[in-house]
Amino acid sequence: MSTNTTSSTDSSTPSTGSSTAPSTGPSTGSSADASTGSSAASVTASRAAASEAGARPARLIHNEATTEIPVHLLFRDDPAPAPVPLRPAVVARRQGPGERPGERPGERPATRRPGSARPRPVPSVDPELKERPARVLPGAAGVAAGLCGVAGCAATSWWAGLVPPLAAQALGLPAYAGAGLGPAQWAAYAAAGVLGMFGFGGLARGRTGRAWVLGLFGRYRGTVRRTGLMWVNPLLLRRRVDVRLRHWRSEPMPAADGNGVALRAVTLVVWRVRDTVKATLGVEDHETYLRECVEAALARVPVEPLGTVRSSADVAGDTLTRLVAADAAPVGLEVFSVRPVRVEYAPEVAAAMHRRRIAALDAAQRASVLTSVVDSVEDTVTRLTMRGLVELDDYERKVLVKDLTVAFCAGRGDTGA
Repeated sequence: MSTNTTSSTDSSTPSTGSSTAPSTGPSTGSSADASTGSSAASVTASRAAASEAGARPARLIHNEATTEIPVHLLFRDDPAPAPVPLRPAVVARRQGPGERPGERPGERPATRRPGSARPRPVPSVDPELKERPARVLPGAAGVAAGLCGVAGCAATSWWAGLVPPLAAQALGLPAYAGAGLGPAQWAAYAAAGVLGMFGFGGLARGRTGRAWVLGLFGRYRGTVRRTGLMWVNPLLLRRRVDVRLRHWRSEPMPAADGNGVALRAVTLVVWRVRDTVKATLGVEDHETYLRECVEAALARVPVEPLGTVRSSADVAGDTLTRLVAADAAPVGLEVFSVRPVRVEYAPEVAAAMHRRRIAALDAAQRASVLTSVVDSVEDTVTRLTMRGLVELDDYERKVLVKDLTVAFCAGRGDTGA
């Protein structure tokens, strides 16, 4: 039994070798050649990639706290990347107190504050425009000069023999035939007439709270603030200026509140002219200039409707006064106060804001009523239980609170109606 098995095994072995040997040899050789070819191709491709990488510049990612990383390593599948020369990495460390330049050890670093905004340019006028008193004479001097001119004309007429005899007798003048109208008489007439015209033509009446700005041929000659009768050179151009304390109620001007809602504000401005020459010659019309300054200030300062918050109205008035006074000072105007006297919503938003305000008032009224009702119910239940009038469990307490709340709310609703 064992012999047959051995022989069969021995006989099967050569057959197996003879059958498998011819088929195995050629396949093994072809696979070896293919692997050798693929490795050679990969080496060739890696060398080509290396030559290409050496030819083009390498792109790197730089950072202060990390080393330099080649970009192509993040997206390349080739296991053999091209060598890239790396420079020494720079790692920055935050400097502590005392290590910064200009700081001493143990000293706290100075806090960096944001730079202040540049101030708004202030309007300026000609520095030569400074108010100075003008030269005037008392009114008596002008009256005397005028009377001298009239007397000179009368004497010249008598000298020329033009006075009627009856007039001469009435005035007590001596009889004189007259020399006639010659060059001397005409010169005397001209001198007397000019003297009379200058004497009477220069008389002026100064009033309290009024001033005159005098100019001659476009040049400033002084300001007259005197009162009473005086004599001013009639050749000077006079410009009357009101220097009294004045108030101006503006027309409705556009404004806005803190939320940007359009408003219409009426302001009351108290002001006066402090420097007459700047107010007259430094600006075309100082009243129009003041009006524009008030409108510009309203565009920059938020204004709340009157009756909402009193403190905000005071703050807005103070801010408006400061801004308008700063803008009007260079032109000789002194502003004492700028106060909103009437603030209302613009017509385009008036209806919506009115509904919103009514809703807010209604909500506030409801909240106050609810608070009052809750306090009344709590006081009632507390008194009943503390005095021992009733003994209530949780369910009975809830029912009592509910009934009292309904009763108090209904009573307050009937009273309000």
